[in-house]
Amino acid sequence: MKGLIKFMTSTSGKAVRIVIGLVLIAWGVYFATNTPNWILIIIGLIPLSAGTFNFCILAPFFGYSLNGAEARRQIDADKN
Repeated sequence: MKGLIKFMTSTSGKAVRIVIGLVLIAWGVYFATNTPNWILIIIGLIPLSAGTFNFCILAPFFGYSLNGAEARRQIDADKN
């Protein structure tokens, strides 16, 4: 699981989260005719903001910091 957290806190991982968030929001906007589509837009805001503000929601579940940069430092320190 360290590998996933390390990837998600990397620049590429942040970009993936931002893209996933934008895709979910766009999908929700395109089909926004009822409540479930608005829920999809709200759910899309989670990975979008996580990538934009550099936090990893999964990291605390494995004992790492919510802050992306700090979680990456903790993972690097665990290797030694």
